[in-house]
Amino acid sequence: MPKRLSFDSTHIMACADQLMGAASNRYRITVQVANRAKRRRYEDFEMNDDPMMKPVIRAVIEMSDEITQPEIIGD
Repeated sequence: MPKRLSFDSTHIMACADQLMGAASNRYRITVQVANRAKRRRYEDFEMNDDPMMKPVIRAVIEMSDEITQPEIIGD
């Protein structure tokens, strides 16, 4: 029986496409996603986030949201 994913793969692909479209350098954005995922992996595990979502996927979604919704970052 295959595992049921708690997130939509089409949404993830759209976020990744948005992120790549907004980037001036694909290599640089890829390294930034990897660094954020690595940092997230070693952060506290006390968060109530979905444990099935891998850090890379979470990093792509977060970075895409930061680009499309700058009010998330705040002042």
